[in-house]
Amino acid sequence: MGTDTPILDLKDVRYRWSGRVSFGLDIPDLTLQAAETVLLLGESGSGKSTLLSLICGTIAPQSGAVSVAGTDIASLSAGRRDRFRAEHIGLIFQQFNLLPYASVLDNILLPLRFAPQRRARVPSPQDTARMLCQDLGLPDDAIAAQAGTLSVGQQQRVAAARALIGAPPLLIADEPTSALDAATQATFLNLLFTQARAHGSTLLMVSHDARLATHFNRVVQMADITKTHRAAA
Repeated sequence: MGTDTPILDLKDVRYRWSGRVSFGLDIPDLTLQAAETVLLLGESGSGKSTLLSLICGTIAPQSGAVSVAGTDIASLSAGRRDRFRAEHIGLIFQQFNLLPYASVLDNILLPLRFAPQRRARVPSPQDTARMLCQDLGLPDDAIAAQAGTLSVGQQQRVAAARALIGAPPLLIADEPTSALDAATQATFLNLLFTQARAHGSTLLMVSHDARLATHFNRVVQMADITKTHRAAA
């Protein structure tokens, strides 16, 4: 991948959900460069979840290109998209999706089990996980604790460490601060940005909260990049 290659590049992407009510999403163009921090804003029903599914490869567009780190994942089979996602995309979910009875360490290391290339970028996984915990402000003894015993704020930081390990080029965060107060939000975002810069990762965060805009390099409105269509089936 060249140094000027966008980390994320969507061109003429079109997708239609079928069902009782038809929902369509058209994205003429969306590009994210290396090391950008971008906030994607949109109301409920604007297509944010569909867009994330397209970027992550859990669904494929009916037409158009979805390029991540120089690879058009829209051209890959479902199995190859799954493997590509594990290698190249770090995900922070709104509900964190941690394994509650597994240790913090096991949760952080989980992505490396499915991504040999990502694993190869981590010479000492356990030491790297401990360093991420320290950098993200988790207490020293947290790494051996069951994830489900931690506070919401601590679980959020474990989810961030899991996404960051192995330095994936693209980080996607789906409403990760929605359950936090403003002060805790700001602290978490500062920690996340610091770690994204240290790993050279591009960050795309999805939210409906416009108050977060000042923290990011760039703000993108769903209404500005998409054409959405709803009609009776």
